[in-house]
This record gives sequence, C-alpha cells and structure tokens, in this order.
Amino acid sequence: MNVVSTDNLTLAYQRQPILSRVTFTVAAGEFFLIIGPNGSGKTSLLKAVAGLLAPAAGRVEVFGRPPREQPRRDFARRVAVVPQQTPADFPFRVAETVLMGRSPHLRLWELEKEADHRLAAEIMAFTEITHLADRRLDQLSGGERQRVFIARALCQQPRLLLLDEPTAALDPAHQIKILDLLERLRRDQGVTIIMISHDLNLAAMYGDRLLLLSDGGMAGLGTPKEVLTYDQLEKSYGCLMLVDENPLGQVPRVIPVPEKYAAPYGRTGQK
Repeated sequence: MNVVSTDNLTLAYQRQPILSRVTFTVAAGEFFLIIGPNGSGKTSLLKAVAGLLAPAAGRVEVFGRPPREQPRRDFARRVAVVPQQTPADFPFRVAETVLMGRSPHLRLWELEKEADHRLAAEIMAFTEITHLADRRLDQLSGGERQRVFIARALCQQPRLLLLDEPTAALDPAHQIKILDLLERLRRDQGVTIIMISHDLNLAAMYGDRLLLLSDGGMAGLGTPKEVLTYDQLEKSYGCLMLVDENPLGQVPRVIPVPEKYAAPYGRTGQK
C-alpha cells in the first residue's frame, strides 16, 4: 500500500516554478530519503506532502487523498512533521512539550487524560529523554532538543513522519543516535518515514530508496546504488564525487573531491 503518491507534481512560489513533473510513491513502512543540492526544492516538496504548500499543477496524495482535502485534525492524527528548525522561544519543559503531541486527539479545551500522560512517558523512554523531563528546552543541547521534537511528533501516534534535516548541525554521534531511533521506529512500529538529508552517506546507509532533486526536477529515484552514481551526483551537485562500496555493507560510499586532489581522477570519479 502506498502512503504517499505524487503525479506530475509541480510547485511554485508566487508563480516562480520550484519543481516540475515530480512523480513517485512511498510505500507503507518505507524509509524514504530526499536528497539534492541547496535550492533544489526538497523542503518545498516536504511541505506539499504535509499540505502546507498547494500544488501549482499535478497531484499529491497522502493515504489516498490530497492533504488539503482532509480535515486538519484527522490529518494531524496520522501525519507528523519535524521541521529543520523548531524555535525554543517559549521555554516549556520537556515533558510539557512532548505532551503537546496529543493535541490532535483532544477536543477543544479538553485536558490530557491519564492515558495521554502514560503514552508521553512511554515515548520519552523510547526516545531516551526521560531524564530530561523537567528540563527547559533552552537548557538542552541540539541533539537533545531534536529528540524532544521527535518525541512530540511521535506522541501524535502518526503513521507517517516527515522530517526536514533532523540531523543538521549535529555531531556524528548525535546524527547516528537520531537515525538509529528513526530506524527503530520504522522497524518496530511500522511508521513510514520521509526525510530530507544533505549527508549522502547517511542517506545511503539508512534509506530504502532515495529521491534526488536537481535543476527543478527529478534527477534520480531508486535504491542508494541506483541513485548515488558518479554521473548523477556530479551533474546534480556540480563537483567531482568518488563513489565506491561502503566497507560496512552493500551500499555506496560517496567522497566529494576537493580541486587539489581531483587531477588523478579526471572527470570519471575513478582513479
């Protein structure tokens, strides 16, 4: 069953085209990565799936219907979004922030019940932030704060989780912790995940399939081996990339090549 599908989707801001003729599907339980250079339309595409940006042409469907044709509360019960930057201007405590994820399941002015608090506690344990429950958001590190916002999204009990570069600006250890958490969520609870990433090697190791965006459209769609190739990456990113097999498994490893090292490789990505 496809959770997300697009058909010749075209997106624009103030009549300026961003993406054209994007067609793909995401199956239930899939870890789907969107990659591409800056300005290629990755965030805009995620916004369209979330119903925050209307198509200029074509179609996007989530659970079989366009997002904007679904009641927002019903949609929020099934789809959760973790943006790249979530402001912490209001220093709520961690437990309060996670519990906010129950809002789509409550009536207007209804208070959280014991079951909601119990679920929030279970999710904080799952995301390993129980020890932070009484801390304020402005007292947390970047990695800790990101886990809190993922926990808040999980408190919605979504079937689809949309994430915009959740590991941006995190050190390698925190990147792996976040992605291992998402992989465990997909594997153990069957949640479908669509995530934007700039790290091609992490995308290769975690993604079931990748969508490469470039020059206002689709430059590649398929498994990491099918998408992360010399020619597609060099054409999309405008720099020489070496691609070989990651020693950890049957996935590609990508190495951007600085100009001072590029001479032995010519334009082929091979020595």
